[in-house]
Amino acid sequence: MKKALVMLATAVAMSGAFAQTSAPASAPMNASAPGTSASAPAAKAGHERNVEDRIAYLHTQLKITPAQESQWNAFADVMRNNGQTMGQLFQQRKADTNLSALDDMKQYATIAQAHADGVKKLVDAFDPLYNGFSPEQKKLADVTFRQGGPEGGHRHHGKGGAKKAPENDGTVKP
Repeated sequence: MKKALVMLATAVAMSGAFAQTSAPASAPMNASAPGTSASAPAAKAGHERNVEDRIAYLHTQLKITPAQESQWNAFADVMRNNGQTMGQLFQQRKADTNLSALDDMKQYATIAQAHADGVKKLVDAFDPLYNGFSPEQKKLADVTFRQGGPEGGHRHHGKGGAKKAPENDGTVKP
């Protein structure tokens, strides 16, 4: 049960928090300033839309009842906050183009720690919601999070597309 909850939280965190990488890929570059994005607000809006789409998808898939809305809203707010934090960290990483290898590793460590902290917050917010689910909702949650989303797979940072997640071999992949 605990393992399923951790996997569930990881799937949500990765789906919501890393979804921002798909929107900026098609963003036009500012011709007046090479290497700078003219559409940072658009990328942010695209990321926020992805997080909101994920929240709406989960709300529908899990058949959240009116009685569950307050716990659901707390969970959704954690998803939003995690997405905002990760979005800011990835924007900063994208903007920092002249980093040494050591600075790059430190920056990645910061992102990894923020992700871990976000997953913990997500688990803490999901725990009371999941425990209040009906047996049918628990089955829906288990299947929904195992599949990763409407595309049938987990989204991973960097590619923006859905992929079938490999079996958990205990490794952590960026």
